Amino acid sequence: MELIAFVIMPNHVHLLVNPLNDEPQIDKFLSAIKRPYSYRIKMELQQSNSSLLENLTVHERPGKQVFRFWQEGPGYDRNLNSEKAVMSSIDYIHLNPVRKRLTEKSNQWKWSSASWYESNCEMIDTDLPTIHGLPPEFFSSQRV
Repeated sequence: MELIAFVIMPNHVHLLVNPLNDEPQIDKFLSAIKRPYSYRIKMELQQSNSSLLENLTVHERPGKQVFRFWQEGPGYDRNLNSEKAVMSSIDYIHLNPVRKRLTEKSNQWKWSSASWYESNCEMIDTDLPTIHGLPPEFFSSQRV
């Protein structure tokens, strides 16, 4: 997968990715992201004796407790099949912090790819993941 756009919000994450093969395994991709992050959060909560650990521990069934950092379920994924849908999705992702009144402009939110897009696709913050942007074959002849 290549990262096209993202925003990390206080209580959720949006990712727009481009699969590099014809049959992407979204479940494995999400697991590769969610599992290590959840593990690190759990370890930090245990080390600090945080009360959040108890809040994030759920009883799945009698005798089985599970630490659940992520919302249950696979997430919300869909295929975007048009240039308009992709561009709308990028705008939606980048405007999340503005809609939640965390910032006035999307490029002011550190944990987003918005500033990368507005800086002519230059990496301006090494804390952020590598952003690949849209693949060249995505653009139609009308777009510059």
